[in-house]
Amino acid sequence: MEPIIFAFAGKGGVGKTSLSAAFTRILAERYPDKKILAVDADPAVGLLTALGMEPALTLDDIRLRIAESINRGETADAVALLSEARFHLLDCITEKDNLSFLAIGRPEAAGCYCKVNAYLKQVLETISGNYDFVVIDGEAGIEQINRRVMENITYLVLVSDASRKGLQVISTIKDVAQKLVNCKKTGVIFNRVSPSFAPQALADLPPTLAVIGDDPNQTENDMLGDTVFCLPVTSPVYRGAAEALAKLLEDTPYASV
Repeated sequence: MEPIIFAFAGKGGVGKTSLSAAFTRILAERYPDKKILAVDADPAVGLLTALGMEPALTLDDIRLRIAESINRGETADAVALLSEARFHLLDCITEKDNLSFLAIGRPEAAGCYCKVNAYLKQVLETISGNYDFVVIDGEAGIEQINRRVMENITYLVLVSDASRKGLQVISTIKDVAQKLVNCKKTGVIFNRVSPSFAPQALADLPPTLAVIGDDPNQTENDMLGDTVFCLPVTSPVYRGAAEALAKLLEDTPYASV
C-alpha cells in the first residue's frame, strides 16, 4: 500500500509546526502497528523540539559530506557516498517506538536552500515507501511547493490565521500547487482565529478542515519547552488536528481516526 503523505504549508507563525506535531502524535498513538515518519523540512527546525526528538545528523550534514568530497576531487569517496545513500540516510533518522524523525537541517551558507531542498526531494522519493504515514512540516512560504520538493503527496494541509497576509499566502500556495503538485486532496486549517471568524465567506480557498481558536495549553506548552505529547487531548490544537485528520482520512481504511 502506498504511504499516506501529509504536507503542511503556510506563512510563518501560524502554528504549522504545532499542527504537524499534533498530526504525528495522533497517528503514532492511534496506529501503534503502523510506521510513521515525521519530516522537519523547515530550516527553523521547530518540529524536532515539538516532538522531543534530536537527530545526530541532518540531511544537510549528509549532503555536505558528498559535496565536500566532490570539491576535494575525491571522486571515489563521493561515488561511494552516493551509492550508499540509503545507508547514510539511516544516520539521519531518529526512532522511538513506531515514530521516525528526519530533519532537513539549517544550512550554514547564506542564501536560498535550493540545494538541500533538491536533496530533500530525492530523499522523500527514496524512503517514503518504507512508511505507512509521512508528515512533512514544510518551510514557511511557497518555495518548497514552487520547487516541487513535495511534488507527490496525498494531502496538502494549508494553515493560516485570520490575517490578510496569511490568507494571501495560502491562496497563492493553492494556485501554484494545482499546477505543480500531484495531490489527492487539499484543505485549510484556520488557527488562532476569533470565535466570529467565518471561513465559509472565503469561497476561493479549499475546504475547511478545522477552525481553531486560541489555545492556552499550547501557549503554556511552548513556554515550558514541553513536547506535543504533553498536550492535553482536550486542548483546541489537539482537537482541531484530530478533526482535520478525520476529514482527510474519511475515504480511506483509516476513516475511524
